[in-house]
Amino acid sequence: MAKDDVCKVNCVHEDKVNRIKADIEGKDTMSAAKVFKALSDDTRIKIAYALTIEEELCVCDVSNIVECTVATASHHLRLLRNMGLAKYRKVGKLVYYSLDDDHVRQIIQTAFSHLEEGKHLATS
Repeated sequence: MAKDDVCKVNCVHEDKVNRIKADIEGKDTMSAAKVFKALSDDTRIKIAYALTIEEELCVCDVSNIVECTVATASHHLRLLRNMGLAKYRKVGKLVYYSLDDDHVRQIIQTAFSHLEEGKHLATS
């Protein structure tokens, strides 16, 4: 830990602390953490990102995009679905997945946009 990234004195801004703690207490932080945990896997973030590019993909397409077996793709897609991040529809023998809603799309796009911004700043 760098010596300059810690307060040198103990100075608590009680109004801010109390306001923020009250707000946090009303939030389901465990569920929010689970969303990020679900997206923290490299294969699942690739799948989610692919679904921001193409609105809907069948399991076979997903397995080819992320270069894994259909069973592995199905496992990851099922986890994303169980976390409320993806949804599916069945057409005959095919299963198509899409992101659950625009909020999920925004989370993923924002993450990659942030990374791209960081690359730009690093090369400046």
